[in-house]
Amino acid sequence: MEEKQSILLCEDDENLGMLLREYLQAKGYRAELCPDGEIGYRTFLKGKFDICVLDVMMPVKDGFTLAQEIRSANAEIPIIFLTAKALKEDILEGFKIGADDYITKPFSMEELVFRIEAVLRRVCGKKSKENTMYKIGRFQFDTQKQLLTIDGEQTKLTTKESELLSLLCAHTNEILQRDFALKTIWIDDNYFNARSMDVYITKLRKHLKVDPSIEIINIHGKGYKLIAPIVEE
Repeated sequence: MEEKQSILLCEDDENLGMLLREYLQAKGYRAELCPDGEIGYRTFLKGKFDICVLDVMMPVKDGFTLAQEIRSANAEIPIIFLTAKALKEDILEGFKIGADDYITKPFSMEELVFRIEAVLRRVCGKKSKENTMYKIGRFQFDTQKQLLTIDGEQTKLTTKESELLSLLCAHTNEILQRDFALKTIWIDDNYFNARSMDVYITKLRKHLKVDPSIEIINIHGKGYKLIAPIVEE
């Protein structure tokens, strides 16, 4: 049996922390919850973790300090920051320390899990719990290699194209909410990122137009929908 991936979760809001831990466990992860940075650091040194999810504003020791100490002990471990503040300086500070991702409260549990899976895929190259191969009409889409293949012709997608297509595939024939996609991939759902996402949707349409049975449609005021025939395995 595949060993569960282990998450160090540091969050001083007890209710949110317990909710996140239960959700992550339900999604098949091992999650250890710590109420402050000091306990978080001691727990990190004692255990074996695949990823750290750290709240920035914590008593005793904040998330940035904790991340620097964790990085000193293990330079490779991926770190995602949780923050109530969407300040540019904070985000830059987090990335300077070497954050792999950043998520601003309030966020959906689904969004956090998607971010964790994306970071683990990227950093560890491990197969995450989610699907890494999609069949879209006549296309094969390998999310790990970022390859779109049709009739032996391969197209290498950029990371953003691949992340956006993964989300669309995970919601095939359903509405992919625009703000969920923006916050998941671009971190911030501001005007410029929204324009950027429109550009990537146009690029994906170009890649997929070889197969007329597939289309990405705009759902006004809501988001996008990838329309594709259901392929029976």
